[in-house]
Amino acid sequence: MNVATAPAWVVGTFDTKAPELDYVAGLLRAAGVRVFTVDIGTRGAEGVADLGARDVAAHHPRGSGAVFGTSDRGEAVTAMGEALGLCVLAGLADGRIAGMLGLGGSGGTSMIAPAMRRLPIGMPKLLVSTMASGNVAPYVDVMDLMLMYPVTDIAGLNRLSRTILANAAHAMAGMLTHHAPALDAAQDQPAIGLSMFGVTTPCVQAVRSILQADFDAQVFHANGSGGRTLEALAAAGLLNAVVDLTTTEVGQHLHGGVCDAGPNRLDAAARHGLPWVGSLGALDMINFGARHTIPERHRDRLFHVHNPDVTLMRSNADELRAAGERIAEQLNRARGPVRLLLPLRGLSMLDAPGQAFHAPEANAALFDTLRRCFAASEAHRLIELDLHINDPAFADTVARQVREVMALA
Repeated sequence: MNVATAPAWVVGTFDTKAPELDYVAGLLRAAGVRVFTVDIGTRGAEGVADLGARDVAAHHPRGSGAVFGTSDRGEAVTAMGEALGLCVLAGLADGRIAGMLGLGGSGGTSMIAPAMRRLPIGMPKLLVSTMASGNVAPYVDVMDLMLMYPVTDIAGLNRLSRTILANAAHAMAGMLTHHAPALDAAQDQPAIGLSMFGVTTPCVQAVRSILQADFDAQVFHANGSGGRTLEALAAAGLLNAVVDLTTTEVGQHLHGGVCDAGPNRLDAAARHGLPWVGSLGALDMINFGARHTIPERHRDRLFHVHNPDVTLMRSNADELRAAGERIAEQLNRARGPVRLLLPLRGLSMLDAPGQAFHAPEANAALFDTLRRCFAASEAHRLIELDLHINDPAFADTVARQVREVMALA
């Protein structure tokens, strides 16, 4: 058993949830985990936590008055959330935190989740929240934050809440007493981040198989959150190179698809000078939800029903031109080596002879745009291959280019 030497923080509003917080803290202690309780109540009551609410609030840039000097509850909650985040950073800097277990309703969740996202990837972070059954993307963002729905409100101990809170405490204890080695970008093999969709899986898996003996290959699902995670890890210095074979999220962002990673896709490698090898995987499609959710303006387009909840729309020439311009704009800013590979025979499983999205004339608009807009140089190369993206020979070329740019880094 590998017991963390720093304590686990148990965080919540002790002015409203002290019995529940004390209950999980006691279970953690019984499991052999050191505990540090943190009160983020905004009523100003003196509690029994190891770190009182006023001590937490004092971390706010304007001091505790930012929390307790206002009669507006929303302002107080917002300020306490900011203070908690700074408090967590201080705890990390001093080595005083091994993980965080939080309990919260809507207000508590809005304070605790952003603070948990300050913790490094791999450090346990578990939030029991009444908000966990809805849209949780704003709470999780791109971090390994675990949410548990409490079934009942966190308002008193009963047979249900005791069971669920005990599960949360024991899950946290398990993570802390049997944790994996610390995440370290400098350890073992160089880390590379690869982007993948179901329709580019053969390519990405083949590249991973070729490179895995020499690189720590980390694959990210290009579904929006996956692309944001890839960018975040690259920006944090946790990747040594990006192998961005599935850039569909660029088109998704430009044209209203649900797999939208935001406006900063392809940005981190450019800004941080990371070696970048990539392609145009799944740019032939824009994802929507169930068929009935597709915007009316697209009703006469070509669709493929992937499953009952996912409908794919074939990208047309204009959409592909726009995507090509955006990709070129981002990559032209890159400070590190770039290899952009064009698979002239198709961009996905569906974009192949006899398949639903085979449309060479639309793809030609993308290729022509990149030939025109991509600023090719010795460091930034445009490589055209008369291959489909899922052809094994394409994967072989990708792997060779990865080794080449890594040798330059």
